[in-house]
Amino acid sequence: MTGAHDEDPLVVQTRLRRDRRARWLRDGDMSVGLRLAQIGVLGWIFVVPTLAGLFLGRWLDGHFETGIFWSAPLMLLGLCLGGWTAWKWMNAE
Repeated sequence: MTGAHDEDPLVVQTRLRRDRRARWLRDGDMSVGLRLAQIGVLGWIFVVPTLAGLFLGRWLDGHFETGIFWSAPLMLLGLCLGGWTAWKWMNAE
């Protein structure tokens, strides 16, 4: 069945909720270990881009002798990239 109703956000969200509920009824709750693993992955999704931006900024500042001219903005860029990636990862399911 294709048509205008497939595009309706309410229909899409209702199907998504129905599918999630069916999956939950079939599989049950996640284990504590799996939840902790997801929290760990989420932390690394934030930390890695932030530290990569900071290290790249420190290298550029050391190379061009510019103080923290590159460190601060690249760290913030990494933090924003990590936040966006974490948001996409959390909403993927």
